[in-house]
Amino acid sequence: MVKSTITMKDLDKIDIRVGKIVKVFDITASDKLVGLVVDFGEFQRTILVGMKKERENPQAEIEGKQALFVVNLAPKLMFGIESHGMLFDIGYTNKITPVLAIPEKEVPNGTIAG
Repeated sequence: MVKSTITMKDLDKIDIRVGKIVKVFDITASDKLVGLVVDFGEFQRTILVGMKKERENPQAEIEGKQALFVVNLAPKLMFGIESHGMLFDIGYTNKITPVLAIPEKEVPNGTIAG
């Protein structure tokens, strides 16, 4: 099912950027979350993502890779750590093991999608 129709004005509100995952760290109090330190060129962010059960070794699998992130999402406090964004992944809603949404080739960190 396709979600409700939005306008270009709605889409323009979302700030999607390429970031390089420079560090993956465990959130020991959570059975689902890991933390990412992401380099967006002009700034870095800590972003928590629920991939602990989806990957055998998140650090080895995604550290050093570029991916797409929403960077203007309101911060959310989880397990005492503030998450400043959202990782785009592909497949979770379809109940398949998610994969990263990545640029086809490396681009400068912070490059804006859209």
